[in-house]
Amino acid sequence: MKKNISCNRRDFLKLSAAGVAAVPFANLLMSGVAYAEDLPHLEESDPVATGLKYVNDASASKDRKDATSTCANCQLYTGAEGSEWGPCAIFGGKSVNAKGWCMSWVAKAG
Repeated sequence: MKKNISCNRRDFLKLSAAGVAAVPFANLLMSGVAYAEDLPHLEESDPVATGLKYVNDASASKDRKDATSTCANCQLYTGAEGSEWGPCAIFGGKSVNAKGWCMSWVAKAG
């Protein structure tokens, strides 16, 4: 069965006005910013971490080819410079150790 949808100008204006009025409230609901210090630390036992051979201490990795590669100098790491833990694009919702390493390591540009 098809529903008959009314598309008159009066209904459109009502919906538009309600949408414009709701924008500030939507902004309040969506402003839940997560800070790096609020993120849980990534555990080496995490399934994704295990799959990418993540370690909290890069010097402990047998798979790392470049002895200078750590999360802190990886392009995917978005933690503040000098911080011990920070967010990573690969491990969403968790922070990684700046001294850590995983197989997804990519040299930071610049």
